[in-house]
Amino acid sequence: MKIHHLNCGSVRTIEATYDGPRSAPAVNHCLLVETGADGLVLVETGLGLGDVRDPDGALGAEWVEMARPVLDEEETAVRQVARLGYAPSDVRHIVLTHLDVDHCGGLPDFPHARVHVLAAELDAALAEGAGPRYRPAHWAHGPGWVAYDPEPGEQWFGFTAVPLKGLPAQIRLVPLGGHTEGHAGVAVQGDDRWLLHCGDAYYYHREIEESKETHPLLDVVQQRSQVHRDLRLGTQARLRELVRDHGDEVEVFCAHDPWELARYGEVRRHTRVRDTPA
Repeated sequence: MKIHHLNCGSVRTIEATYDGPRSAPAVNHCLLVETGADGLVLVETGLGLGDVRDPDGALGAEWVEMARPVLDEEETAVRQVARLGYAPSDVRHIVLTHLDVDHCGGLPDFPHARVHVLAAELDAALAEGAGPRYRPAHWAHGPGWVAYDPEPGEQWFGFTAVPLKGLPAQIRLVPLGGHTEGHAGVAVQGDDRWLLHCGDAYYYHREIEESKETHPLLDVVQQRSQVHRDLRLGTQARLRELVRDHGDEVEVFCAHDPWELARYGEVRRHTRVRDTPA
């Protein structure tokens, strides 16, 4: 498999909290996975064309005022897929950490893709209706939802692992509770290690270092958006243990930290010789 790291939607600039990295716009870190037999898999979608063209209507004026998105069509996943030489229809699967406005805005740009998500998250989003968190316009086209209830059994470095229908075993949902009702990470196996897209399980790379340091602005954002505080903090503690004990086997990153995305440059690829059937 080939894995591309994409920024699908820059938002407001955030300051670094220590000497080293410069201030940078927060990002919407997505993955585009070339699987071969199963086509392209998009992990997260970031902001879509509809969001860029009608931000207040698609994203909500409250969210736009808070996040201050750049709103550049060239940052949308569908435009970046095209630049890599593919058509939108080549994206057969989309795997989402959750359904917050900035994580699934590109769903309408890939109307024929199957959309994999935890059932608790889908239920919460469909029940809540329009608001600053969930925007029904993002799924008004009727996506091909594939929803999952995690079951104990299969483990991934001590976490529950959810195999995905129609996808190889190298791509799995990993429940990471606290941020939303059905929040998950997405694990993807590269050539030399696993990648774990942690979504919004944390917001700032130093939160999962052993010394743990939060970011003043990002910490306020994540506290305001959490649904289960103790569960969120427990998830972060488990991620710190994962990094401590298996950092040579698993590389973790979250959705919005620009300094994490910068590790990969514009496009960095992790390759495997073959896929293993699910």
